[in-house]
Amino acid sequence: MPRGHRHGEAAVVSGLDIRNDWQLLTKAAVEALPATLGVYEIGDSEGCILYIGYAGGRTLFGLRSPLADFLAEPPVANAQFRVELNMQYISRWKELLMDHQAHHGSLPPLNPADDAFALGHLGPSSGEVQK
Repeated sequence: MPRGHRHGEAAVVSGLDIRNDWQLLTKAAVEALPATLGVYEIGDSEGCILYIGYAGGRTLFGLRSPLADFLAEPPVANAQFRVELNMQYISRWKELLMDHQAHHGSLPPLNPADDAFALGHLGPSSGEVQK
């Protein structure tokens, strides 16, 4: 499914999206993940992004740990996730947050406002190149 969108809006597709497919958030899917660093998105059944997170060097069991936390308390029924293995997880996480903010005017609903601290801007929302 295309980039997360708000209900009732057309999907926004960006060149910065995580390109892996959405998977249903299940115990088997989480256990099948490699214990590695990277970024992830949590979405609802329609692919609307609810949260963008990362598993860093201090995250026990890599991507499995934060996704297991969401599995224990899913934010919505039929929650989905997608991941990207990435050693530059902080930079990529910020890039995904900035992309979401540029397309929707805000962070995903489950990301705390503190996640916007020190975020830059990807460019004008009109898509025009600044000179």
